[in-house]
Amino acid sequence: MKNSKALVIVFVAIAILVVVLMVGLPVYNVWQQEMAGKAEMAKAEQNRKILIEEAKARLEAEKLNAQAEVERARGMAEAMKLENGTLNTTYNQYLFIRTLEKLADKGSLPQIIYMPAEGLVPVMDVSTKAPAKPIVVND
Repeated sequence: MKNSKALVIVFVAIAILVVVLMVGLPVYNVWQQEMAGKAEMAKAEQNRKILIEEAKARLEAEKLNAQAEVERARGMAEAMKLENGTLNTTYNQYLFIRTLEKLADKGSLPQIIYMPAEGLVPVMDVSTKAPAKPIVVND
């Protein structure tokens, strides 16, 4: 009798456990999916905020770059006024060096073969120089 009462209690306990699991697991799965959805939504919202902040930073940088470009243009205009509106060799060399500096800052500096001439200053306007004399080899 003791054995049969214990068996009945065990079977009833197992039956109750099965019923609880049958009801509880679907409810738990729904709750788990809801929490996963909320986490995904929070992550998407955070990513959106990050993208917005990055866009704002890029916009601010572009505004500052535009202001710098305006100031540079003003400086060039003043320099042109001082030089009577003419482009001379020295100013062209200055512009060439500035361009090289900008390319070097961007990391896209091409290979430049430098051949010193005119006191170690690169020749900027080749069209004004006399053409090179051909080398004649006597046989």
